Amino acid sequence: MRRAAIFLLGSVLLAGWPGVPNAETLPLPPNLVAFDSDEGEALLVSADERDDFFALSSHFVTQINPAFCGPASIAMVLNALGVPRPPSDMTLGLGMFDQVNVFTEQTEAVKPQASIMRGGMTLDQVGGVLATYGVTADVHHAGDSNVDEFRDLATVALGDAESDFVLVNYLRKALGQESGGHISPLAAYDIETDRFLILDVSRYKYPPVWVTTADLFAAMNTPDSDANDLTRGYVIVSQ
Repeated sequence: MRRAAIFLLGSVLLAGWPGVPNAETLPLPPNLVAFDSDEGEALLVSADERDDFFALSSHFVTQINPAFCGPASIAMVLNALGVPRPPSDMTLGLGMFDQVNVFTEQTEAVKPQASIMRGGMTLDQVGGVLATYGVTADVHHAGDSNVDEFRDLATVALGDAESDFVLVNYLRKALGQESGGHISPLAAYDIETDRFLILDVSRYKYPPVWVTTADLFAAMNTPDSDANDLTRGYVIVSQ
């Protein structure tokens, strides 16, 4: 029954729903496995840690601005955590975080919305914005971490759909994609292939992908010139 439910939800996610772009995306390099492939679907079925997939897929969004991967990812995680949601004109007045109402007076003090529209967000700014909502955001720069610590922390978080989520900040070029820094949530982990599933919020550009832990950590362990050359990394978000 659980297996059938996974296939059904995966099919819905792959097929899309209103507002989800279904156009052809950029070609993937051979080191990445597209979620919308037979191998990608099979990996979700066999994944050891996938609880976060179910929580996040209900709130999966496409970034509305080329620089809004951070706000899109933050909105997804806040919704999945069940943080009290503000009414939104984008959601018919019902409560839901989106890429507009996620900005508040408190987040403006971390980095103004106008600045994010021009230059995106750094890892520490993502953690700072999340902290304004009363959640715990543990920021880990890859240069201060290691691949084994990342794997251990991320897999524990992915197995707890109620209170722990993982956002990764990585350099696309290091994965063979085009081309700069990017932010998205992780949704699942398969131990046999040692791959994580990234729910890429720029769905007009790339589909969700399965990436090996080593490749993902190497892509996070890259200097970010917008952060005084501190390395990118990951944020563990919890209630």
